[in-house]
Amino acid sequence: MGVLASARGGRLTQAVIRRFVARYGVDVGEAADPRIESYASFNDFFTRPLRAGARPLAPADYVCPVDGAISQFGPIARDQIFQAKGHAYSTRALLAGDAALAAEFENGLFATLYLSPRDYHRIHMPCAGRLLRMVYVPGDLFSVNPVTARGVPGLFARNERVVCLFDTVRGPMALVLVGATIVGSMATVWHGVVNPPRPGAVRRFDYAGQGIDLAQGTEMGRFLLGSTVVLLWPHGTLRFNPDWAPGRAIRMGEAMGRALG
Repeated sequence: MGVLASARGGRLTQAVIRRFVARYGVDVGEAADPRIESYASFNDFFTRPLRAGARPLAPADYVCPVDGAISQFGPIARDQIFQAKGHAYSTRALLAGDAALAAEFENGLFATLYLSPRDYHRIHMPCAGRLLRMVYVPGDLFSVNPVTARGVPGLFARNERVVCLFDTVRGPMALVLVGATIVGSMATVWHGVVNPPRPGAVRRFDYAGQGIDLAQGTEMGRFLLGSTVVLLWPHGTLRFNPDWAPGRAIRMGEAMGRALG
């Protein structure tokens, strides 16, 4: 009976994956293992690794950390990050109310990158960095698609998120994983699954002095189902790729920007 149940479960998983692939136009041929029957669960498929060489790194100081689309990018206006026409939110709100940390990004730069369900859902380092700390911030789970971003004020500072702070050769960099509707978990390579649990309170993790160094292009985390990554840099850190524009499709490893100074 257990064998039969397992077989039925396997067929159901394969059917769900096949429907998902057909609905969203997923390119299974890019996966390290393109055989749908090889995945024991939908989550295994959704967080699948890519085959070697599928995302070569551009010769750039900063490379795109994800597959997806550009939501917005550009300068931070003092402490205000542009979300969509008529909407902005503060770096302090995004960073769990940490005023001292937010001050490091005053008049700096940001990039908001949206991952749709069809995209590759592992997140990589745009440049080399040493992990300093991580903060889990409880919150809502609004959808983060472009329509919702235009309609929900302060969306990315209201949703559940994981803030990762790195030290780089050009100063601090915040990489924020933003949760969304049906996102079951967010994980990092140094911690594993961060949520669940969902305790309803901010949780802080200190990694300073532990020597957790991640090279450019190295995987740093992953999502279950579509979501968003927000990156922050101090003033004068980089100049964005001139080909970038809101709404443009992006692929992990492409040139995101060059260093200034």
